This record gives sequence, structure tokens and C-alpha cells, in this order.
Amino acid sequence: MTVDVIEKFLRYVKIDTQSDDTTGTSPSTMKQHDLAKILFEELKAIGCSDVYYDEEHCYVYATIPSNIDDGKDRPAIGFVAHMDTSDEVSGKDVKPRIVDNYDGKDIVLNEVEKVVLSPKDFPELLNHIGEDLIVTDGTTLLGADDKAGVSEIMTMAETLLSNPEHKHGEIKIAFTPDEEIGEGTAYFDIDRFGAKYAFTVDGGKLGELEYENFNAAEGVIKINGRSVHPGDAKNKMINAALLCYEFHSLLPVFENPMYTEKREGFFHLTEVNGGTESATASYIIRDHDEALFAKKKELFFAAAEFLNKKYGQGTVEVSVRDQYYNMIEKIRPHMHLVDNAKKVMESLGITPIDSPIRGGTDGAALSYKGLPCPNLCTGGYNYHGKYEYASIQEMRKVVDILLGIVDAYGKDF
Repeated sequence: MTVDVIEKFLRYVKIDTQSDDTTGTSPSTMKQHDLAKILFEELKAIGCSDVYYDEEHCYVYATIPSNIDDGKDRPAIGFVAHMDTSDEVSGKDVKPRIVDNYDGKDIVLNEVEKVVLSPKDFPELLNHIGEDLIVTDGTTLLGADDKAGVSEIMTMAETLLSNPEHKHGEIKIAFTPDEEIGEGTAYFDIDRFGAKYAFTVDGGKLGELEYENFNAAEGVIKINGRSVHPGDAKNKMINAALLCYEFHSLLPVFENPMYTEKREGFFHLTEVNGGTESATASYIIRDHDEALFAKKKELFFAAAEFLNKKYGQGTVEVSVRDQYYNMIEKIRPHMHLVDNAKKVMESLGITPIDSPIRGGTDGAALSYKGLPCPNLCTGGYNYHGKYEYASIQEMRKVVDILLGIVDAYGKDF
């Protein structure tokens, strides 16, 4: 029986599951339940066991039992993907379109809005000549992050359950909410999940294998200004909005996402609000290196202290909250996960790409909770925007990677 990952993907992306970091609830949006309910029913229908839907927090768990009865002890291997999509661009009424046999030219996504997916702006498109691409209509994101991963895991599961002659150990599946806002594992039940090791399927380019990620923190400054009529403000006014920008000027100019790549960290100003009397500015602080990460946080506090000495104590209030840490520290004792994934890719003619994540995944948090969890590719590109696309050929190869990993852990371990 042939199971098509693309049919699943095209259905899932039409379901709006955007998360929202302003609600303070879990899940952050109730519409994420719409996909969770569908996956719950589909997992039962294809024959998974222990299918469980956390109706309060919107997690879905399932098991594919081992069909090898030789008395040998094999680790349960898990696969995880997230159901939510980014809130940076609308995820409502997604209209995916397939571009057959891509020819290397511009793809007009929306003629009216003049939205064009062009290799001039995205040169990696030229790597897909001859492939079939799934694109947006130029008004929404696509949702390959991470509905490509969801579709690939579901296809792997249905393939195994439809072909009992394919021998394998115990396999665990989980789908999570709110990964895009950093809350994907807040209520993840590792005991219920039951895997000894796992992989998130939440990367991009075919071959990417990620087991390093940023150390991450959220920084917030609140400026307590002094509003005075501008006609009588000399030596009296403290303009809180201007102090936000003065604070920013004290941070290294080139430690900014616009100027950094690979393992280089940054300070990213995400939002500024306020006026003369009061203002706030929000940052994300990132670095792969633990020592450099600590120095960045120290500099953040030092900038606030400098302004307090200049304008008076209490003018700048600062808070920093760690969000997640580099998973490499938890993966190193279990490098068989990386080695086996590489071997599987190579056996399929895919070149493994060691790629440090310039962000985070559920796998980073799960690794620190005791579940070592590297991240695998999905075949999706240009996440979080209307230029997002996915390669049909790559998505199908990712399913082969998942099946190969299942085989690797079904053998004597």
C-alpha cells in the first residue's frame, strides 16, 4: 500500500493553527485543537495503540507497537512535530499550489499583490530545478513549519502499520502545540510519551541534521521617564522613548541578526512601545556558546546600569529570563542518534548537513528534560512568511529517512 505524504500535507496546511504569545493560555489559541482532533482520529484509524489526546493542553500521543518478537531489548524511539504555525504572517485560508517541474524562473505567487518568489531573492530555488514545489498564494504562510514534519511522521506511521512485514521496534509519536512561541514542551508528558530517544522533525533543507542550537533569553527594559511640557523641558524632561534607543546604542552594532550567521550570536530588538513618560523595549538574546551567552546577558544589565547612573537610579528597570539552552550538552552522551541518522541519509544518497540551529526546537527543551532529541529536516524553506515553499521530492525522501531510522533502531542496539 502506498501512502502519500503530500495528500496529508495539503489537508493539514488548510487548518489554521497559529499560536499567539499574548494570550497567556495553554494552548495559546484554541484553534490548534482543530488539527489535534484530526490527528487523534487519524492515528486511531490507521491502527496506532495508546492514542491519547490531552484535551486541556492540546498534545497528541500514540504508539506503534514493536512487531519483533525475539526477546531482545530495543529502545523505544520517538518522533515529534509541532502543530502550530508562526503568527508573523497569516495562517488563515492557506491556499497551497503545486508548481510542477520547476524551471528555475520566477514564480508569481500573487499577480494582483505583485508577490513573486524569485531566485534573485532566494537563490536556493535553483537547487530545485526539475522538482515539484508547493507554494502559497502570496497572502499567507504555507505552514511547512511544521506541518511538513507532522505529515511525514503520519506517513511513516501509516506506512509501517499498512505493511506489517516491515519489522521494527516500538515507536512513539507526539504532536505538540505552541512551539513557535517557545512553549511547545510546557506540558509535554515524557512518561506518557515513553520513548528513550527521539527526533523532532522540524528542520528545513533535505539532509539537515541539527543537534546544536542557541542558548536563548528574553530581555525586557522598562524606562521610567519624566514628562514635562516641551516648552519648559530643558534639564527637566527625561524622554523614555528616546532612552530606549539610547539603551540600544550601547549594544554592539554588529551583534544583530542582520549581520550574523552560523554560530554568531545577537541581540534582537523585537518591539518598542511607549512615549515620553514611560516606554518598554523587548529583546531576544542568543548565542551558541555558553560563555558568550553569559557575557551578552551581563552587557544587557550593564547598559541599564550605565543609564541609571546617568539619569538616576530607577530610570531603567531590566529583566532577563532564560528560555532554553544548547542541546549539544545533552546530545554528546548519545551521539548514536546523530551517527545513525547520518548513516541512514548516506544510504539514501543524501548528504548529511551538520547545521547549528539559529533558533530553538522542542527537541532542545526535551533534551534538557531527559529525552535526547536531535532535529531532522522536513524539505521546507523560507519559514514564517508568504515566500515559504516545500519540495515534494524532498518531503518524500524525509519519510524514507524516518523509516530508515526506524530500521536502525529495530536492529540489535
